[in-house]
Amino acid sequence: QVHLVESGGGLLQFGGSLRLSCVASGSILSISRMGWYRQAPGKQRELVASIDSGGSVDNVDSVKGRFTISRDNTKNTVDLQMNSLKPEDTAVYYCNAAGTLVHGLSFLGDYWGPGTQVTVSP
Repeated sequence: QVHLVESGGGLLQFGGSLRLSCVASGSILSISRMGWYRQAPGKQRELVASIDSGGSVDNVDSVKGRFTISRDNTKNTVDLQMNSLKPEDTAVYYCNAAGTLVHGLSFLGDYWGPGTQVTVSP
């Protein structure tokens, strides 16, 4: 089994910075892509940023220039550095591990963390 745990969420003011961290644990052999998604009240979950094992990054236009995703393949961790935060960034942020190969399983799995709340006040 694979477990993802996020940390680093909180309440802060407009323009502030926050760093989210996620660690994936279990009998993991490899993770193709790790990423961060968010879901604001009344909205669908959306991709914020993701990074593959080679370091290729994909992120949504609204966070370009403000958010930076990084990953440590040896530790199965992914971080999201968020700068210049805006009230519209308020959401529950979820860590995702896609294309995960686990020892003893013959398929690639997709796993999610429970989420961490980020609230940005005006």
